Amino acid sequence: MGRAIKNRKTRRVSGQALTRRRRRELEAMAALPDQQIDTSDIPELPPEAWEDAVRGRFYRPLKQAVSMRLDADVVAWLKQLGKGYQTRANIILRERMLAETKRA
Repeated sequence: MGRAIKNRKTRRVSGQALTRRRRRELEAMAALPDQQIDTSDIPELPPEAWEDAVRGRFYRPLKQAVSMRLDADVVAWLKQLGKGYQTRANIILRERMLAETKRA
């Protein structure tokens, strides 16, 4: 984890540049091995806290516009429930993709 933080670029949140002192402090913290970081004020969550956790809940894959030629009856079937037929097609394709990658 320490390496990922070291390589991450910092960005200004407040719109103000970091002072030299603050930059040195941040660089010193990033250089610390994980074992030397005091996390005593951040207790670990008990197992019960993870019971309702959902992996990937806020994950939104990057969308790409494509042009596909589909059979007319397939498009009609997708559109029969109304708005959102492209989303339905994406869900069907994603489920199939995941099923096939699990088998491989």
